Amino acid sequence: MRTVLFWSLLCSLISNAATAEPLGLQLRYRTETAPQSGRFHTLTREEQWPAEKTALILCDVWDTHGCHQAAMRVEELVERLNEVTEAARRQGVTIIHAPSSCMEFYQDHAARQRAMNAPQSASQPEEITKWCYQIPKEEQGAYPLDQSDGGCDDTPEEHSKWAAELTAMGRNARHPWIRQHAKIRIDEKRDYISDQGNEVWNILTAHGIDNVLIAGVHTNMCVLGRPFGLRQMVRNGKNAALIRDMTDTMYNPAMKPFVSHFTGTDLIVEHIEKWVCPTITSTQLIGGEEFRFAADKRPHLVVLCAEDEYKTETTLPPYALEELGKDYRVSFVFGSEDERGDVPGIAAISDADILLVSVRRRPLPSEQLKVVRAYVQAGNPVLGIRTASHAFCLRNKPAPEGLADWPEFDAEVFGGNYSNHYANNLQTTVHLAGESPLLNGLERHDFPSGGSLYVTSPLKPGATVVMTGTVEDKPAEPLAWTFQRADGGKSFYTSLGHVKDFEQPEFRQLLKNALQWLGEK
Repeated sequence: MRTVLFWSLLCSLISNAATAEPLGLQLRYRTETAPQSGRFHTLTREEQWPAEKTALILCDVWDTHGCHQAAMRVEELVERLNEVTEAARRQGVTIIHAPSSCMEFYQDHAARQRAMNAPQSASQPEEITKWCYQIPKEEQGAYPLDQSDGGCDDTPEEHSKWAAELTAMGRNARHPWIRQHAKIRIDEKRDYISDQGNEVWNILTAHGIDNVLIAGVHTNMCVLGRPFGLRQMVRNGKNAALIRDMTDTMYNPAMKPFVSHFTGTDLIVEHIEKWVCPTITSTQLIGGEEFRFAADKRPHLVVLCAEDEYKTETTLPPYALEELGKDYRVSFVFGSEDERGDVPGIAAISDADILLVSVRRRPLPSEQLKVVRAYVQAGNPVLGIRTASHAFCLRNKPAPEGLADWPEFDAEVFGGNYSNHYANNLQTTVHLAGESPLLNGLERHDFPSGGSLYVTSPLKPGATVVMTGTVEDKPAEPLAWTFQRADGGKSFYTSLGHVKDFEQPEFRQLLKNALQWLGEK
């Protein structure tokens, strides 16, 4: 009874010492465009989390690691993570330090004793002491990474050298951690230290905590699976969220899906937002810009996909993963399948370095179209394929009431002049024109296109043709070109983009070359 009274008093004092301001969070999550579509809208919702009913768990932010690259990324991350921890504590959030297998180091620490002495919860979940490898909702999706090799992305030489260094320091080279990273401050008077799921649950219960933020490493392993990790929190009824820029993965790019290490992290975050819980960024607690590792130089490519004629919603995602996953951070924005004049999540364009447009005859609400206009008018690069030439207007009709159109999009953004296309039964032959760097890596021969030939001539001044197309007994039409826009930006457009075009190595390479050209300053 005395222990319970002591804890009630302690929790009351901590609560009263905290600021009364709730945490105003923007939670990012994903929802399917339609049942079983396999495509997702990326959306946000605002929530107010009472600070006194919120905990921040720092998962396995060890002082070192057996993988050298993983250890170096933690060194890069940890100062920012400490800022986040300090800010959360000042706002009244309960801080739980959870460096697994390091409790011996902290056996006499006040924060460790506080965790061990938390009153036993009467509502402790049955398997709260165990790893959780999957929650039921995850069964609806495929896990995105092969981490069966342990996920270390060291070279063999680097790994051997690092193992020797750890051994020389008296550490176990496979499991060298002994404590949480020293750059994360532990408040002896308020914080907790535990690596046990039942102890963490006791702490949450004692404080009446409903909301849990988790940061640390590694997202695809410990952050998801530990007894105090995301899956257990969600499975047992807590409102959980990952701080997505305060984390890393154990993923080796030599394993499937053969993307960069940082794209691997993006894929895990995406998986979490679809099937586990929403995410936030550290900026919501400390301001500034999102954290990015110094080696993450990937431009952000946003793909705006809203057409139902050529199935680019099914061809572009695998193309992006297979061809662009090493060099680009790719986000997809899909049109609504219920409301034609709606593109949920279109605000993502504001964060793009390059915009790829695959849209067909979609007038939009004026606020949504303003996002596209603002991106273009700022002089940012744009790539358009196939129906992007008539993306935001109807054929010979004004926009429906309540929607806005952009009939001049083709002329202003691509320098094009789309008027129609030849019959579908006429075979289009593609011809390479000149020696443009956009044709690097392409076999110098004609090849067939799977789609009808668009009538696009004459182009505006400032356009440079790199491919033409012909059908029998008709003059050649520009089929791919670059364009220097009046706003100072540059664009690339191609009328290729049929399903069968994605089977052509020439088209696939052309898109990669165009993106590289657009990304050059």
